[in-house]
Amino acid sequence: MNSDYKKYQRVAVLVDVQNVYYSARHIHGGRVHYKKLLEEAVDGRQLVRAIAYIVQTPEADQSTFREMLDHEGFEIKVKEVRVRSDGSMKADWDMGIAIDAISMADKLDVIVLVSGDGDFVDMVNLLKSRGVFVEVYSFEKSTNTDLIKVANRHFPMGAAHVIRASRPENQSAPDRRPAQNNHRPRPDNPPRTGGRPAQSRRMRPPLRASLPSGQGPTQPG
Repeated sequence: MNSDYKKYQRVAVLVDVQNVYYSARHIHGGRVHYKKLLEEAVDGRQLVRAIAYIVQTPEADQSTFREMLDHEGFEIKVKEVRVRSDGSMKADWDMGIAIDAISMADKLDVIVLVSGDGDFVDMVNLLKSRGVFVEVYSFEKSTNTDLIKVANRHFPMGAAHVIRASRPENQSAPDRRPAQNNHRPRPDNPPRTGGRPAQSRRMRPPLRASLPSGQGPTQPG
C-alpha cells in the first residue's frame, strides 16, 4: 500500500484478549507480545483507539497485566465472569466488541480485529458493507476458516508475536550452588571420623618413599 496514502488512514485495534491468550499459551508456550502486535497492526497509520477486552475471574490478579497494557497504549475494558443458574460460567466479549466496532465504523477507515473467533464473521461482513477495511490478526491454527475468508486481509500470528517463558512453568530454577566434591575416598586414604578435619587431597604432602629404621614421621608437638 502507498505509504503516503496509508499515513492518512484512521485505524482502531480491537483485541480479544481471552482468545489470543489461550492460543499463544497452547500453541507457542508463551504470552502475546502486545507492543510488537500494536506496532504491526497500526503500521504507520493514524491510531484512533486501541482497546483490549479482558475477562476478569475472581481468583486471578491481573493488575500487573493491566498495567502493561496501559503502558503500551491500550484502553482496557473489563468484564466479570457470569455464573449461570446451573453453575457453569460464561465470559466473552463477542457482543461488546461488535457493538464498539459498529459504533466506530463511520469514524474509521480500517478496523484491526485481533481474534480467531468465528462468531465475528457477521460483524466483519457488516463492517465491510459500510466501507470499512477489516484486517484480522490471529494464530492461524486456532482461527475459524470463515473468518479468514471474509476478512479483507488476514495476518497470521506466530512465534515472533509471542514472548516465551524463560523455562517451562513446571520446571524449577537450576541449582546454582557450588558443585560438591563427589570423588569417592581411595582405599588407602579413608575419611577420618574424629579429631582434626582431614586435609584436602590436593594439599596433602606426598608420602616418603622410605624412612630410617625405627623412625616414624615427626609428630606434632
